[in-house]
This record gives sequence, structure tokens and C-alpha cells, in this order.
Amino acid sequence: MDALDLTGLTAADIVSRVRDGRSSAVDVARAHVARIAELDPEVGAFAEHDPARVLAEAGAVDARPDRFALPLAGVPVAVPDDIDVAGYPTRHGSAGTSADPARRDDELVKRLRAAGAVVIGKVRMPELAVWSFSQATQAAPRNPLDLSLDPGGSGAAAAVAARMAVLSLAVDGGGAARVPAACCGLVGLKPGPQVVPLPRGAEEHWCGLGATGPIARTAGDAALMLGVLAGTPVDLDAPGPRRIALSLRAPWPCRGLHPDHRAAAIGAAARLRAGPGGALVGFADPPYPRGLARQWVRRWQAGVARDAEALDLDLGAVGRCTATVVRKGRRVLRFAPPRPAAAAAWRDRMLAWMDEGGYDVVLGPATTQPPLRAGAMLGHGYTSSLLTTAARLSCTPAWNLAGLPAVVAPVLIGDRPVGVQLVGRPGAEAALLAAAAKLERRAVPTAGAAAPRVYA
Repeated sequence: MDALDLTGLTAADIVSRVRDGRSSAVDVARAHVARIAELDPEVGAFAEHDPARVLAEAGAVDARPDRFALPLAGVPVAVPDDIDVAGYPTRHGSAGTSADPARRDDELVKRLRAAGAVVIGKVRMPELAVWSFSQATQAAPRNPLDLSLDPGGSGAAAAVAARMAVLSLAVDGGGAARVPAACCGLVGLKPGPQVVPLPRGAEEHWCGLGATGPIARTAGDAALMLGVLAGTPVDLDAPGPRRIALSLRAPWPCRGLHPDHRAAAIGAAARLRAGPGGALVGFADPPYPRGLARQWVRRWQAGVARDAEALDLDLGAVGRCTATVVRKGRRVLRFAPPRPAAAAAWRDRMLAWMDEGGYDVVLGPATTQPPLRAGAMLGHGYTSSLLTTAARLSCTPAWNLAGLPAVVAPVLIGDRPVGVQLVGRPGAEAALLAAAAKLERRAVPTAGAAAPRVYA
């Protein structure tokens, strides 16, 4: 089997081959290393990649006597640049760079390696993970589906979409697993609180917004990784949603819904409704409260300010947009720190609405517009960047504030992947991934030809 075939396999296929000896972990690693050498000069997903280290780690997997039982045997996994991996420096985009390699793995990386995964490298991210697009002037990743586009700011999604990695970690405080997945035609999951540990053993991230989840090419692969990270296997044979609320309304005012994204959500609902045992689907909008955007923004600002304080960050060393977020967050923390009660009230309101309607899942667009052009936001100030986020990426942050699990899966409009989002009740991660598996990369019915995409 050639390198291209090995890089195109799912995580489950790689595990099967490594377990039964048809391929070694070194074979798999060598194929991915070759693909990184071929593609990453253009894609720019990786901040750190050491081929010799990768091959040595894969060899250690092959030598393990328990490799026949490892749930991620030989699977190449990318790790964001701000998570500790022994032997690699830890960065936070271009902010807070450490010249010294980390001495030990983060607990998340320990769990992946214990399961037989191979760390293929560390991937680029925006400064302090502030934006869902590349905003700083430093080297930024491109979207493998179209190199003229931004991948949602995420080297993680770029690496997985380009088949340079099979899986990647993501810490989602407002969409960092889901928005890049939508931009790159992937599956991205934000679990509920405490399902998966946060990096560095943190009790919370961004004032309760953050959750650690997988980015993968398939829902099955995302489930495999989630099971390892959470310590409990995820069963995709779990019952799917029985009643779905289809909503085309964003949680706060936005630029408008692109025809492709409207067609994707409606078509995804039709696919989940079709066939024996299909779900009941009805149009219904969640009871979004006024001020929801402001609640999320204040937590985001305060959380970024805390990250900067923990890093002892020199604001003169980061982009002016990042520095502005930090300064605003410091004012929030000083004068009106976010209150847990506000987030809890929104969560309770949402769950009461789901109970009243009997809804298991809310289905809607993952983003309101197609990906930005690569570099479109370079040089833009804070206000412009925030308005772009609000106008285009307003579908994901509300569920961080509510603490509800959410998954993004790609459906096909014509031959183009467009992300849809499913939001569930607490503990619904398996059911959401099972529904995502029925949607991923499937053509969905449309009322007519979708309008051509117009990129910003």
C-alpha cells in the first residue's frame, strides 16, 4: 500500500491494520511525514514537526506488547501549539513563546500516547486562540480545500483536512473545534463541561466557556478519540435523536444566512427525518435572551486577560487586536467580573424549552457564511474583527455559554462540504456523533440549485 493510501485511512482502519500487522505504526508515520513534507510548505499547518521524533515514537508503539489492544494504535494526532508535548516548545500562537521544550506531556497528550497515538507535530493557532480566523501577521495556515481561503484560523483543521494528521485536539471556547471543522469539511465536537479534561489540569477555561474536543474527518474517528480522552468508550450505535428542532436563526444578529448554509441545514434535517425510525423534525427557534452576545464577549475578554496574566505577557509583543482584547478583559475583571448565574440562567432556559417541545437536538447552520479569504483580516482592528466574528461566526458561542454539547458535521451541497451544527442535552455526545455519522459528506436534498458562493 502506498503512502497516499495510508494517509487516506480513517483512525479505525489504521488501528485495525497496526493491530493485525498489515501495516506498522512506522509505516503509517512515514507516510504522514512524507505528506507533511509535500504539502505543508503551502498549507502551513504545523508550527513544530520533527520527523525523527515522530518515527521513533511510532517505533515505540510497534514495540509495545499491548499494541493489539491499543484503541489508537499508530494513529497520527496533531496537538495545538499551546498544549505541552515533551520535547517541543509551547507557544500560544505568536504570543508567550517558550524557547525551552516542555519537560513533560500534558495529561491529554499522556492519554493519547497511552492509547497508542503518535504525536505527528504541533499545529499553528491564532494568538491566545482569540479569533476564529488568522489575524496576526505571522505565518498562518491555509485551507486545504482552497488555499486562497482561511481554515477558521486553525492549523489543527488544516492538518486533518490535508491528511497530514488523522485527528487533532482542540480547545473550544466559542467554536475553535467547530468553526474550523465547518470551514474545512470536517467533524468537530465540543463536549459538555468536565467530559474531557482541560489542558494543564485547569478547572475552567475562559470563565467556563472552554471544553476540549476532537477534530476528525469522520464521526467514528471523533468518537474513538473522545473515548480515549474521556476515559469511556463512545458507542455510535446509541439511539439517535427522536425529535429535532430545525432553526435557521442565529443566536444574535448576523450578516445573513448564505443560501448554501440554509440549504445544508434544511437538507440535513431531511436526511435525519428520512427512512424507518427517522426523527421528527419541526421548525423552532431556541429562546435566545437579549444580551446573549454581550455575556459571551465579556467572558471571552476576561478569559483571554487571565491567559495573558498567567503567561506574564508583554502586550507590546502581540498584535494590537490581541492586546485590545486583553485590556478590555482586564477592565471586565476589575469592574464587573462575569457571574456564573447568568450562564446558568441561559442553560436552564434552554433546557426548559427543549423539555417543553420534547426536543432532543437543535439543528442549524454551523456558520452563516463561507470561509474568509486567507489574510482578509490582516491589519484589521479590534472592532472590525469583532464585528466579523459576530456577523459570520455567530452560531457556535451560545452553546459554550450554556455548557451544552455540540457537534459540526459536513454535508455536501453539490460537491462542496458545508457544515451543520447539532446541539444536544447534557451527556448527549454519543447521540450527536451518531447523528453526525449519518450526515458526514452526504449529499443533501435542496429546493433548487444553491446560489454561487461569494467570498468576502
